[in-house]
Amino acid sequence: MSEERLPPHYFNVVLIEPLIPQNTGNIGRTCIGGHAQLHLVGKLGFRITDKNLKRAGLDYWRHLTWKHHPTWESWWSQIPDTSRVFFFEKEGKKNLYQTKLKRGDWLVFGKETTGIEDAVLEQFDSQVVSVPMFGPIRSLNLANAVAVVLYEGLRQVADWERPTLSSP
Repeated sequence: MSEERLPPHYFNVVLIEPLIPQNTGNIGRTCIGGHAQLHLVGKLGFRITDKNLKRAGLDYWRHLTWKHHPTWESWWSQIPDTSRVFFFEKEGKKNLYQTKLKRGDWLVFGKETTGIEDAVLEQFDSQVVSVPMFGPIRSLNLANAVAVVLYEGLRQVADWERPTLSSP
């Protein structure tokens, strides 16, 4: 199937002010594999031309559907149903496996060093979701967290028996 005829993306992965190019490169690669669109919001800690970003994304980056939104407002204004935006943080009242995701949902992840701002978490309290973890760790690596969340979403919505996408 040609890329022009691909069905709509399963999910929208959103990174708020990502800092580490290798994480973003890996997340881009994961988005391609999971047929998700990547949204980068706010000031980036690197340039899109960064060799580390490209190295982590390998030669797949050209297949990625992505957009940089310079501000929160420019990103937020394009969301048709804000009730389908989920913010992933360690303090969520419900966890990923208690959350019913739908195709087209927005999966939001914060900056590697500080996560999502407290004001946002308070405003959207019922949409804050955690990835459950065992053991004495503060958090998962951002790229790993995105992969866990995206593939749980795909498990919920994708037809793995009859995939609609072909490999490049």
